[in-house]
Amino acid sequence: MSENNQPEQNPLDFGKASEVPAGYDQPAPPAYGAPGYQEPAAPQPPSYQQPEPQSPYPGAQQAYPQQNVQQNPYQQQGGQQGYQQQGFQQPYPQPGYPMVGGQQKSKVVAGILGILLGGLGIHNFYLGKNKIALTQLLVSVVSFGFLYPIMGIWGLIEGILILVGHENYRTDSNGVPLKD
Repeated sequence: MSENNQPEQNPLDFGKASEVPAGYDQPAPPAYGAPGYQEPAAPQPPSYQQPEPQSPYPGAQQAYPQQNVQQNPYQQQGGQQGYQQQGFQQPYPQPGYPMVGGQQKSKVVAGILGILLGGLGIHNFYLGKNKIALTQLLVSVVSFGFLYPIMGIWGLIEGILILVGHENYRTDSNGVPLKD
């Protein structure tokens, strides 16, 4: 039997960097808050600079040298205020409310229709709320009038809320406010 004069080493205990196996080239960075931990640097935005124009002929000078000047379109120019430059038109004024459904509906007409014919949903048809109006009409007709008093109370309450100007009853189905 031969003796081994070299001390036995743990296969995972490497003393030198040259002894680190392939794939383990660098030790793991220290954990957050551990001694030796360094905060990673914040990424810097890329610099967008135009390269200096080069002449096609060596030694030739440019006829019109370009200057690296960046203009702010929002900067005041020539005593004018705000965003006014050549080629830009001032925006048109926007209307206060979209007039998709035509003219404004009357709050008084809708309220009186709700009080008198609310069980049939006529006031909701007038305001363009067709799903609710159809529900009120079908419940009254399909029940052969037995549930008309309930639909009438519902319409009476809605008619009063329309006339009073409750926040949920100030506009029609298109969002156009009711006129007085």
